[in-house]
Amino acid sequence: IFIDGMEDAIGEAFEGKRLKAVALVINSPGGSPAQSALVHDRIRALADEKDVPVFAFVEDVAASGGYWIACAAEEIFAQPSSIVGSIGVVSAGFGFVDAIAKLGIERRVHTTGENKAILDPFQPEKDEDIARLKTIQADLHRIFIDHVQARRGVRLNDIDGDLFTGAFWIGEEARRRGLIDGVGDIRRVMHERFGESVKLRAVKSGGGLLSRIGLGSRMANAIFSEAETRALWARFGL
Repeated sequence: IFIDGMEDAIGEAFEGKRLKAVALVINSPGGSPAQSALVHDRIRALADEKDVPVFAFVEDVAASGGYWIACAAEEIFAQPSSIVGSIGVVSAGFGFVDAIAKLGIERRVHTTGENKAILDPFQPEKDEDIARLKTIQADLHRIFIDHVQARRGVRLNDIDGDLFTGAFWIGEEARRRGLIDGVGDIRRVMHERFGESVKLRAVKSGGGLLSRIGLGSRMANAIFSEAETRALWARFGL
């Protein structure tokens, strides 16, 4: 999820003299908290400016950053088998210390600033580095929780104290917990709200591996980014 890849599509979605509402179709396992917030805030700014309601419709997943964006809507709907939630913060990586030692490789890092190279995957983890990361994660988690509570308000139902633990649920259970407002698809709900004659105009954001990376030296970074994305989907069995 990146604002620069969605800015034009968001703007286009709010165009039209006969515009009655904007419907977001969301299918995302998450991503950067900052980028999710930027996308959410752009949607809300245009919704307020144009004075039109926003509806969100979850396909396979609206988790973590995907759910953050879904909260831009006044109402959220999902499929019975959609996965919703994962209100938490995760940081994942690999440690290569033993691997490079076996290969006889020496890691050389020179910094100005004692914390410049914390959590280097080629060096042993330090307790103080992990503690620093945990503090940042806790702050981000609090921001995420505050955001969901502000947008969903009294509709939230923290049945068993599990709502903000990073857990996730499928359609009807997500509705019972107040994360969504109903189970239904975009066509049925929009026809019920605005009549059978309502016309849905599709607007798609740019995407795909090649469209994001172009050519040249960015290829390796993009491949790793794509692998990370696949890992996010795999968390939800998809």
